[in-house]
Amino acid sequence: MGFKCGIVGLPNVGKSTLFNALTSSKNAQAANFPFCTIDPNIGIVDVPDDRLNNLYSISKSDKKINANITFVDIAGLVKGASKGEGLGNKFLSHIREVDAIIHLVRCFESENIQHVNKKIDPINDLETIKTEILLADMSQIEKKLEKNSKKKLTDKQIKLLKDILDRLNKAETLDISNDPESKKFLREIGLISNKPYIIVCNVDEQSVKNGNNFTKLLKKKYSNQKFIYICADIESQIIDLKPEERENYMKNIGLEKTGLDKLITSGYDLLNLNTFFTSGPKETRAWTIKKNTEAQKAAGVIHSDFEKNFIRAEVVSYDDFKRYGSFEKAKENGKLKVEGKNYFVKDGDVLIFRVNP
Repeated sequence: MGFKCGIVGLPNVGKSTLFNALTSSKNAQAANFPFCTIDPNIGIVDVPDDRLNNLYSISKSDKKINANITFVDIAGLVKGASKGEGLGNKFLSHIREVDAIIHLVRCFESENIQHVNKKIDPINDLETIKTEILLADMSQIEKKLEKNSKKKLTDKQIKLLKDILDRLNKAETLDISNDPESKKFLREIGLISNKPYIIVCNVDEQSVKNGNNFTKLLKKKYSNQKFIYICADIESQIIDLKPEERENYMKNIGLEKTGLDKLITSGYDLLNLNTFFTSGPKETRAWTIKKNTEAQKAAGVIHSDFEKNFIRAEVVSYDDFKRYGSFEKAKENGKLKVEGKNYFVKDGDVLIFRVNP
């Protein structure tokens, strides 16, 4: 369980290099010319979690299953992509499938790597991508309204689409956070511009801790957005090192977290995600849910029948499970709680779901 992130940006900003580093692979072609990625590269990465490792050891489980993140390396977009420029709408269609977007922006100078616009201008680069995404969504909505000849859309859906189209024309956002029906409808359409995103600045080695003049300009312009500094070249070097070598290398250059760790932390925060665990002799597993998910809904993440036939949840916090070593010992010490379907599952809860057969 986890979430899917799409890596987008102009050609030659380091998307494929970063993708290969994040996924510890060489699947994505990285080269100094535009559009070297034709079809999207997809990589599934385990979410590192010391809590999972400890539970696995404590329960002496046969299997350990991490939560995961799917990264999608989407080929470089250019101005006019929404109208088919470059490789156009084919790429934009892949972004519709992700939960969150990583806007990778080039924030370094290099004579060896050409820039598609011949100039390093991260604000212009990001605005280009955001504009193309906006135009693609507008086109999608217009086509949806035009093709409604068979009256498949309800009056409410038509009004919603027209409202969104009007907002997009004004570069405004539409708040539908309190309308589950509208949110579901828009998810089915696959609008890109309302997806949450992280701005990832691809910097040189000297700027990976504190940024540089390029990142300062971006942060001033997008002061309310989440930012991460990553040096894709450093990340690509790290993946080839053994764990102890990696630790020493990172310490020497003053790097506290890998790019993957930064993205996981920011991604979970951006999407309001929590992790709960199940642990026993057969398997210890991490499960990803939205924050404030009720126990019955959380059970459905494991299996739809668990949600349907839910009786109760037996809950031990991670700290208490680690302290006492089992559900039985936690119960003996008064640390196991029996909760109903409306209990809000907390991050780190270790759960047993009781269901009707």
